[in-house]
Amino acid sequence: MDRTLLPGKPYPLGATPTSKGANFAIFSENATGVSVCFFDEAGNETDCVCLRERTAFVWHGLIRNIRAGQRYGFRVEGPWQPEQGLRFNPKKLLVDPYAKAITGEVDWKGPIFPYDVRSGDDLTRDDQDSAASVPKSVIVDERFDWNGDSPPEIPLADSVIYEVHVRGFSMLNPAIPERLRGTYAGLACEASIRYLKKLGITAVELLPVHHFIDEGRLVEHGLRDYWGYNTLGYFAPMARYSSSGDMGQQVTEFKQMVKALHRAGIEVILDVVYNHTCEGNRMGPMLSMKGIDNTTYYRQVDDNPRYYMDYTGTGNTLNVMNPQVLKLVMDSLRYWVTEMHVDGFRFDLASTLARELHAVSKLSSFFDTIHQDPTIADVKLIAEPWDVGEGGYQVGNFPVLWAEWNGRYRDTVRRFWKGDEGLLSDFAYRLTGSSDLYEMDGRKPYASINFVTAHDGFTLCDLVSYNQKRNEANGDKNTDGTDNNDSWNMGTEGPTRSTTIHKLRERQMRNFLATLILSQGVPMLTGGDEIARSQRGNNNGYCQDNEVSWFCWKLHASQRRLLEFTSKLIHLRRNHPNLHRRKFFQDRTIRGSVVRDIAWYNTDGSELTDEVWNNHWVRALALLLNGKTLQITDEDGHPIIDDSFLMLVNAAPDGVEFTLPAAPAATAWTQVLNTENIEDPFAPAEISEKVILGGRSMRVFRDGRGA
Repeated sequence: MDRTLLPGKPYPLGATPTSKGANFAIFSENATGVSVCFFDEAGNETDCVCLRERTAFVWHGLIRNIRAGQRYGFRVEGPWQPEQGLRFNPKKLLVDPYAKAITGEVDWKGPIFPYDVRSGDDLTRDDQDSAASVPKSVIVDERFDWNGDSPPEIPLADSVIYEVHVRGFSMLNPAIPERLRGTYAGLACEASIRYLKKLGITAVELLPVHHFIDEGRLVEHGLRDYWGYNTLGYFAPMARYSSSGDMGQQVTEFKQMVKALHRAGIEVILDVVYNHTCEGNRMGPMLSMKGIDNTTYYRQVDDNPRYYMDYTGTGNTLNVMNPQVLKLVMDSLRYWVTEMHVDGFRFDLASTLARELHAVSKLSSFFDTIHQDPTIADVKLIAEPWDVGEGGYQVGNFPVLWAEWNGRYRDTVRRFWKGDEGLLSDFAYRLTGSSDLYEMDGRKPYASINFVTAHDGFTLCDLVSYNQKRNEANGDKNTDGTDNNDSWNMGTEGPTRSTTIHKLRERQMRNFLATLILSQGVPMLTGGDEIARSQRGNNNGYCQDNEVSWFCWKLHASQRRLLEFTSKLIHLRRNHPNLHRRKFFQDRTIRGSVVRDIAWYNTDGSELTDEVWNNHWVRALALLLNGKTLQITDEDGHPIIDDSFLMLVNAAPDGVEFTLPAAPAATAWTQVLNTENIEDPFAPAEISEKVILGGRSMRVFRDGRGA
C-alpha cells in the first residue's frame, strides 16, 4: 500500500483524517526523531514512517491511504539522560496525547518500563520493544448528526448536581438491556433518564471518562481501577464504558448519550484529571508523554530533574506552567465542549493546576487562559480546591467564574448533625451560602457546591452506619482511605435488627439530605445516597468495580421512602427561588421600609443574640427566609415574590419546644417537612404558636402565599 509521506501541517495536533490520508502532528522540543507506526487487528506492526517535518518543535507529516479506524502509535528518539530528566526510548510505543480513541489494555508483565526493571535501576535503559503490551491510538471519523442539539443552559444557581459513575449506575439495573448495562448507552436509555427526571436533578457529574488504565498493583490483586483517576488520554472517552466497540465507536456512543440527556433537559459535567497522568514517577511505565518529552510534560525537582514533583500523591504532576502543556489542557477542554457537547467540568485537585513554581496563585497562567477563552469561560467550572502539597487547601480562594467543592460545608454539616458543640455560627454560614468564603471576592452563593458525601469517602448510608472504615477488600490491610469520617456514633455498626437504631439512622439520612438540598448554594448529591446505597463500610472504593460500588436496584421499603423523600425535597427546592437565591442575604429597602432577608431565632422565639451564637452548648436554632426580598424578575420584568420559609433545626439528642415567630405574610405557618416523621415527612400537621422539635430532627414551614 502506498504510504507516501507529504509535509502535512503542524496543526491540529494528533491524527486528523483528510481526503488524502491522515495528518499526524506531535510536539516534542527535545526529540531528535519521531516515527508514527501502524498496526493491524492482530496487533502486528505493519509499517513505521519517520516524520521529517519539524515546525516550532511540532513533528508532522501527511501519510497517504490512512483512514479512520487505523491503529497507530509513536516512537520518539532522543537522549537517554535520566539525571537531566530526559528519558527518550524509541523501543517504547507511545499513545498519542491527542488520540480521540484508544483501544487495548496495558500488559504489566510486558516491557512497558523504559529502564531495566530487573535491576530496579531507572538510569539503565531497557531496549525491549513494548508495542505488544501497550494500548493503541485510533484514528476517528468525528462526523455525527447532533440533530440540532443545544445545551440546556441551566443557571448554576438553579442546578442540582448528581455525582454518578457511568458503569456503576446501570450495571445491575434489570430495566436496562443487559448488553447496555454499565455503558454510556445504559446511562442514556429511557429507564435511566426516567429515573433521573423523577429524582429532579439538573446535571449528572460523571466520574472520570477520559481513557484511563488499571494500576499494575491492582491487576496483580485481581482488582481494577473503578473511579478512573489514572488518565492515559485527555481526548478519548473510556473504551470500557462503550457497548458498541472500542475502535471509535466509543466516541459516537458518548455523543449519543449527551444528546439523549440534553433532550431530557439534563446537563453533563465531566470530572477531569489534568493534574497528573497514569505514568507515575521515575519508576513508572512509559506509555505516552514521558517518552514524548518528559521535561516538557511533567514537573521535575528543580535541582535534581531525575525526580518528579508530586503535588497529587500519584507520582507526577502535569507541567501546566509550560505553554505547550497548557495548550494540551485547553485543547482538550475545548474539544469536549465543542465536539462532545458537554456542559462543564469538575477539576480534580485543581490547586495543582494553579501552582506557579510551588505556590497556588490566582494569577496563574491556567486561570488567565481559562478566563480569556470564550468557549470555556461560558461553561460550568467547578474546582476541587485542594491538592496534597503544602498550601494546597484553597477553599474559598478560587477566582470569579469558578465554583468550588465546599469542603468546609461537608465538614461542618457532618460535625453539626453528629452533635459536636460550638458549631452554631459556622453551620449558619454553610446553611446560607457560605458568604464568609465567597462574598468578598465578587462571587455569589452558587460558587459554593455543597455536599455531605462524594465518591471519595463513606456513602451517606455508611456515614450513619459505621464508626470505622472497612477497606480490607482493597488489599492494603485497611490502611487506605481517610480515618476522619465524622460518622454518627451509634455504638453498633453495619446491618442491625434493632428497629430503633435503624429508624435513627434513617432519620439522620433525612436530616443530611434536607440540610443539603435546602441550603443556599448548589447541592451535589452523591449517586445512590437517595436510595441508601452502601459500600459495606468501604470508604475508598476506587478499586471496587463490583457490587460493592454498583447500584443495587432491588429496593426495600425504607430505600423507597428515602428516594421519594429526596425527590420531593429536590422539587420543593426547584419550585421556590427563595430556596436557591442568586445573591447573598442582606437587608433591603422596599417602599421606604427596611425589609430583612433573613432572621435567626432562639427556641423561645426571640432573635439570637451574640451570647447565644457564641454558646458552645447550643445546638438548636430557627432560620427565617423572607420571600419578599428575592430581587429577581420574571420574563416580563415583574418582581417575583415567593413563600417565606421557617426552618427549625435541632442537633441535640433530646427534643426542644420552639415558639414560632410570626410569618411575614401575616398568615399561619404551614408545615412542609418533618424529618422525624418516618412514614410521611411531608404530611401536613396542626400548627400552634409552639411546636415540639424532636431530638436530631428538622422541621420546615412556609407561610402559604404561593403554590
